[in-house]
Amino acid sequence: MPAITVENPLTLPRVDVPPGAEARPVLGVTTAPTGYEGEGFPVRRAFAGIHYRHLDPFIMMDQMGEVEYAPGEPKGTPWHPHRGFETVTYIIDGIMDHQDSNGGGGTITNGDTQWMTAGAGLLHIEAPPESLVLSGGLFHGLQLWVNLPARDKMMAPKYQDIRSGSVALLTSPDGGALLRVIAGELAGHTGPGATHTPITMIHATLAPGAELTLPWREDFNGLAYVLAGRGTVGPDRRPVYTGQTAVYGKGTSLTVRADEQQDSNTPDLDVVLLGGRPIREPMAHYGPFVMNTRAELQQAFEDFQKGRLGTIPAVHGMSAEGPAQD
Repeated sequence: MPAITVENPLTLPRVDVPPGAEARPVLGVTTAPTGYEGEGFPVRRAFAGIHYRHLDPFIMMDQMGEVEYAPGEPKGTPWHPHRGFETVTYIIDGIMDHQDSNGGGGTITNGDTQWMTAGAGLLHIEAPPESLVLSGGLFHGLQLWVNLPARDKMMAPKYQDIRSGSVALLTSPDGGALLRVIAGELAGHTGPGATHTPITMIHATLAPGAELTLPWREDFNGLAYVLAGRGTVGPDRRPVYTGQTAVYGKGTSLTVRADEQQDSNTPDLDVVLLGGRPIREPMAHYGPFVMNTRAELQQAFEDFQKGRLGTIPAVHGMSAEGPAQD
């Protein structure tokens, strides 16, 4: 169950769709392949198989877990570089420590979001805290990569720590859906995430049988990724289930519905709704670098190899070898 919940959604502001809104059709539905990231934690590659013209300004998104770790099993990522984009790490359930070569760091847990603008570049590490490694426990989250336009790719790195209590909470007219607005604006309500590239990011939970129709900016693309549950999307009610992404076409509203019957271990339909204004610039992406040209990619690799993206600090109890040992 997502960490951010509300006992009675009808106490929240309600989102209505303006009369005459044009429903966005669903262009296609893809199924995320599974794999492993970092030191071996399970992920679903949400955008695999989707052409970049439908994703722009988003680059990739991994669903991390949902997994119940036994003691000693929790894993993270080793130190790695980034340049040219933003990473958005949303912890739905669980806890994660993060640190970078620029002096940033902290802990995010249960509904928190860590928004890192890599910009000109830095080194970064994400790891479960020692307490989670020792005890085991539930871990579930998302990492989304958002492109930066050419003018911002070499900006100074920065962080936003978005705590769970700061997200905008909204509901549908009948109270059947809980909306957590992490970034962007929806019906006059703004999420706390400050973005260089205009986007909207919403985590919605729909009760069985509930329908959600939202106003959607016409100049944004539209994506719905199913974190858990079963339902349908669009005016033609295309079926979707856990690990699938729906790509919406043009229009001014988008619709998601939850099936009346959900699986016993998934009481509701949980979806992440994403929209952004396409950057429409050439993109050169390889590994942890997202630039505009191949030459810029080569420069990024050279800068990393020569230590220009920073050095691994021995602070917060972490070093190049991982957690400091007594």
